[in-house]
Amino acid sequence: MDITLEQPARGRLITAEEQELPVPATFRYSSTDPLAVHVEFPPDVSLDGTGVTWTFGRSLLEEGLRGPAGAGDVHIWPCGRARTVLEFHSPFGLALLQFDTDALQRFLLRTYAVVATGEEDLDTAVDRGISALFGNV
Repeated sequence: MDITLEQPARGRLITAEEQELPVPATFRYSSTDPLAVHVEFPPDVSLDGTGVTWTFGRSLLEEGLRGPAGAGDVHIWPCGRARTVLEFHSPFGLALLQFDTDALQRFLLRTYAVVATGEEDLDTAVDRGISALFGNV
């Protein structure tokens, strides 16, 4: 049975001028893709007016809540006790967003209630990842 969790969250975009601008986001997790979490941003906050979804490992979120984690396009680290920073890199630049740590921890705990760590169906996840990379080649 496919179970999908969604949790709205209010992020704060840190600008080059060190201002904090509110940014709505939705964290999503699906039992059909048990190794990943998705962060969706609405069209009105993107540069080109289309919705944006970032996907990264659930384990990265867990690691980033405890200490600096990530390589490549997504980095996560605690910022004091109350906030966690998510840093997204794209060809157009980077975005630093802060989220309430408690909200991210609640979301992560809810994902474990759906699929516990170590209980992920890795064969299906690998097949899905390969299909996403290579399509119908």
